[in-house]
Amino acid sequence: MRQATIERNTKETQIKMTLNLDDQSQVDIDTGIGFLNHMLNLFAKHGRFGLVVKVNGDLDVDPHHTTEDTGIVLGECIKQALGKKVGIERFGTQFVPMDETLGQVSLDLSGRSYLVFDALFENPRLGGLDTETVEDFFQAVAFSAEMNLHARILYGRNTHHKVESLFKAFGRALRQAVTINPEIIGVNSTKGVI
Repeated sequence: MRQATIERNTKETQIKMTLNLDDQSQVDIDTGIGFLNHMLNLFAKHGRFGLVVKVNGDLDVDPHHTTEDTGIVLGECIKQALGKKVGIERFGTQFVPMDETLGQVSLDLSGRSYLVFDALFENPRLGGLDTETVEDFFQAVAFSAEMNLHARILYGRNTHHKVESLFKAFGRALRQAVTINPEIIGVNSTKGVI
């Protein structure tokens, strides 16, 4: 079973996370930020992942450290759980509508870190989450997981819907990319390694 458990402790955050790519039965998320919990639950549900997250962060300062560091650890879990990436599809693209909003995430588990983020959020805060940290979260995931990650909102009005469509699309695109295809011999690259 492809899974990883990582603990990361700094003076700003203490995080323990378990990601299971092949068993979605256990999902339990507590970051201290209600809206981020909601988004990670959506990511897990739509990606069909098991995800257990416990974060103690310096929320008395602001939500930035908690949000970014959670992204770092999620990226590390993805990378560790995938191992040598033998037989995986590698690429994933998903469009997810949320009422008036349409979000898209495309990713490549290439071993190279890159983020393209194209979304504007008119509402600066959703519950306890500063919306500017959504990009920071995806940046942290992309760099820690060593993936190319393109996330964009094609159109929309409601900030909650925009962020939600991106997290759902991310879960679904990652599910597509980590799926093992028995027709792929070795890794899905002419280089022989990803």
